[in-house]
Amino acid sequence: MKSDRIKFLVFALVVLLIPLPLSGGYLTNVLIFVGINSVLALGLNLLLGYAGQISLGQAAFFGLGAYGSGVLTTAYGFNPWLAMIVVAACVALFAFAIGFPVLRLKGHYLAMATLGVGVIVNIALNETVDLTGGPSGLSGIPNLAIGSFTFDSDVKNYYLVWVFALGMILLSLNLVNSRFGRGLRAIHDSEVAARVMGVNARLMKVQVFTLSAFMSAIMGSLYCHVMTFISPNSFGFHFSVEILTMIVIGGLGSVYGSILGALLLTLLPEMLRTFQDYDIIVYGLLLITMTIYLPGGLVEGIPALFRCLVPARKVTEGSDA
Repeated sequence: MKSDRIKFLVFALVVLLIPLPLSGGYLTNVLIFVGINSVLALGLNLLLGYAGQISLGQAAFFGLGAYGSGVLTTAYGFNPWLAMIVVAACVALFAFAIGFPVLRLKGHYLAMATLGVGVIVNIALNETVDLTGGPSGLSGIPNLAIGSFTFDSDVKNYYLVWVFALGMILLSLNLVNSRFGRGLRAIHDSEVAARVMGVNARLMKVQVFTLSAFMSAIMGSLYCHVMTFISPNSFGFHFSVEILTMIVIGGLGSVYGSILGALLLTLLPEMLRTFQDYDIIVYGLLLITMTIYLPGGLVEGIPALFRCLVPARKVTEGSDA
């Protein structure tokens, strides 16, 4: 536990110091999205990596958070902070309600059910033109502000997003090291054995599903107030696949693996612009490759590679001598 605190403090210090030499600009803007994607990946990792429950509809909760905050502030004049709280609570209740029937399913049936939720939400965002703007999107969303201090620049938004992200990361670290986290891992290993040992598997699966949706909704609200414009295309199936790819590449069942995967997959699209609409094929190939050759993700693969190289170097040095 003490080592976890030290790791988190070092990580938080690095995160808070990064913008100082950058002074805003494109890279700072990219790192804002790294923060948002880190929490989205972390929420899915709690559900899939720790509890073993797959979801292909994570983008739906992200979209509900974004559009909920956007509509409440633009159409009904809500204070953005109040809108964020109200929307996050409503999305969590929605996830809790659908969690009981959906999480009765397992494997690819569960994947299809969550995919269906994502598709329904995306269609609703496109079709409710009077409320959401439909395919044209929703504009005029105000920036978040504390009194007269407005988060209207890249550096300000960077700290806004990462303060929330660090809070979610700390919450997740405490959660996975708690009794609840041990129960999730027990469900992942064997739900039947977990039930025999007294774990309320059904309730815990719904709870972690709700928490994952809540985290996504919070990030959705932040996203809409940072961007001040949103459209349904940002919350479709494609983005759900991206989030899934992040945690597979970073490492299932790892908090920091989620962040590493989010960092790589947020930077990767900049390198895949020449592929245009074929980038989904690249994501699919990455998923297949990582699943076959590096199932533990980069968070386990990088140390393993280092351990393999160090003895090899010692042997080489010895033979040279």
